[in-house]
Amino acid sequence: MTETIRQDLHVHTTFSTGDSAIVPQQTVELIAGLNHALIRGISDHFEYIQGSIFDVYQAKLYAYGFYCGCEVNDSIDALEAVKYPYDYYIYHCRDKASEYKGAERLLSTGKPVIVSHPIAIGADLNKVPTECYVEINNRYIWKTEDYKSFFAPHLNRFRFVIGSDAHQPNWLSQTVARQAAVQMGITESKIFAHPRTPTLR
Repeated sequence: MTETIRQDLHVHTTFSTGDSAIVPQQTVELIAGLNHALIRGISDHFEYIQGSIFDVYQAKLYAYGFYCGCEVNDSIDALEAVKYPYDYYIYHCRDKASEYKGAERLLSTGKPVIVSHPIAIGADLNKVPTECYVEINNRYIWKTEDYKSFFAPHLNRFRFVIGSDAHQPNWLSQTVARQAAVQMGITESKIFAHPRTPTLR
């Protein structure tokens, strides 16, 4: 497959064992073979990739040239997630004081923090730390007609990234999200300068 996407850091695999949207075909190996983006990261749900499974998860991602991320559901999980050497975090920053503090806790690691699908989770971008990246993703942006008014006041306050939030192979696309970004005049920020070098020999 031709590499037409600059980066995609919001991708799930069968490591997210309890996510009903994941299909058995959504393996690390399959995604690696599709090569759908130049810079790729896997960000499975933190609740399924902590403890003893973490080392297996990280080693497998690095073997195939993926950055190692995780999707953190709330501020309670954030307290645990910072104990692991992830390369970046995808974060659900709901509209609660504790959740904005959770974002700050993740940022304290010095790793990139991406606030995912802020409309769907009800984030107030006025309260989200501006050091965070804000994501526009293919899974949710098309589900609301008012995304332009939601993002308009914040276009100069945040850096933006585009993600697929892929749970299935046919979701590995950013077409709709990228069109929304073009409509709003958003230029995507590149979080990592270069693709990871696979450790597979």
